[in-house]
Amino acid sequence: MKRVILFVGALSLFAFVSCKENASSKIDSANVAVAAERDEAAKLVPIMTFEKAEHDFGTIEQGTPQETVFKFTNTGNGPLLITSATSSCGCTVPNPPRKPIAPGETSEMVVKFNGSGQNQVTKTITVKANTAKGSETLRIKAFVNPKGAAPLGPTK
Repeated sequence: MKRVILFVGALSLFAFVSCKENASSKIDSANVAVAAERDEAAKLVPIMTFEKAEHDFGTIEQGTPQETVFKFTNTGNGPLLITSATSSCGCTVPNPPRKPIAPGETSEMVVKFNGSGQNQVTKTITVKANTAKGSETLRIKAFVNPKGAAPLGPTK
């Protein structure tokens, strides 16, 4: 039993002494510079600030195409990249800008609605981008009267 304890003690001492390499000598300065640059770039976050998040077309006749523009500004400190813009229905088509929007720059997204549906219609547009939130939600709405019918809904 004494031999086992002595052997384990000697093995532990050997392991403790053999691990005394200088860890700081293994650091590659090129990797440190790349990591610092990556960390700085991660701090540059764009922010999408819309002038309005909802547009009301008012009362329209069914099948009458409508179009609106959502203007926005990159109020963050990094370039804004819109990766996708999708709507809740095929009757609504968003057209986002394809180029990066620099900090402080203003841009716009055109949204087209084909006028389908009846009565009160609300559609959402989800804009995915490289912002901290990851996505923004916009809405369009209209009161759609059937073709040839007398106006029923609220007028704008």
